[in-house]
Amino acid sequence: MQATPIAHGEAPGKIILFGEHAVVYGHPAIAIPVFQVHARAEVYRAQTCTVEAVDLRRRVHVNRASERNPFARIVKLVCATVRRPLPPWRIVVTSDIPIAAGLGSGAAISAAIVRAMLAAFDVSLEDAAISELVYEVEKIHHGTPSGIDNTVVVYERPIWFVRGLPPEPFRVARPLHLLIADTGKPSPTKIAVEDVRRAWEREPQRYEALFQAIGDLTKQARSAIEQGQLDALGALMNANHALLTEIGVSSPELDALIETALAAGAVGAKLSGAGRGGNMIALTPKQAVSQVENALLNAGAVRVLHTTLRPMDVV
Repeated sequence: MQATPIAHGEAPGKIILFGEHAVVYGHPAIAIPVFQVHARAEVYRAQTCTVEAVDLRRRVHVNRASERNPFARIVKLVCATVRRPLPPWRIVVTSDIPIAAGLGSGAAISAAIVRAMLAAFDVSLEDAAISELVYEVEKIHHGTPSGIDNTVVVYERPIWFVRGLPPEPFRVARPLHLLIADTGKPSPTKIAVEDVRRAWEREPQRYEALFQAIGDLTKQARSAIEQGQLDALGALMNANHALLTEIGVSSPELDALIETALAAGAVGAKLSGAGRGGNMIALTPKQAVSQVENALLNAGAVRVLHTTLRPMDVV
């Protein structure tokens, strides 16, 4: 019989609306949590400290694992932060967030572990401190992460994000119906980010101009969201995707789904995340959601999530 957990924690997925890649270089990004998918962690009493990643069929002995192991790293960081020795716990992790799809699975798993451990220790930390812990593990996953994944999954609110500045929730004037379609092709975030960095080092002027253009679009997108200008927002999404294509992070699979969504009634669509696979996101009128969703599935999307950003989501 399964024992009863002494504590649990969870965190949602996330999706980027605007600003991917450029955000690494100091430009703004807009991202929202995706509550249709979650990572969860449960803490059980045990003889030694282990993390069991059920979906990955992995068991990590924390005291013997490398510092580069993300599960061991987050456990040790929590212990160091709250000044507690490594506990005799079995931490069981599950997640329905697709891996390598731009939905923040790594950050959500780390955040769920942190929250479960804090609950088991009966200790509280501010969201900012939790986000910092998760960010340290994001460095293992992504090399030079922007910090956006950990911020969104920990704060669980739509945010305006600029690296190095506090995250800023902002006003949403009208509901945004967003469809997130998975190409089924993993998105190699670390590789894509490193490739873009090498390209930037080879052609700094060209890439700085591209990043600046994405940053300008992101600022216009915030204004469109705050003013409820959905058609303008859709056009900005299309323009953002064109710039990401020029940067070199789109793919035939992403382009095909984006073209499908637009043809089926979406007002705007773009890749989301690192690119080269993973997810695209489409802004869709409420009355066209089912039509666009069916078209995406018929075009080869392995799954489609429907998330709605509402005015009351931002406080």
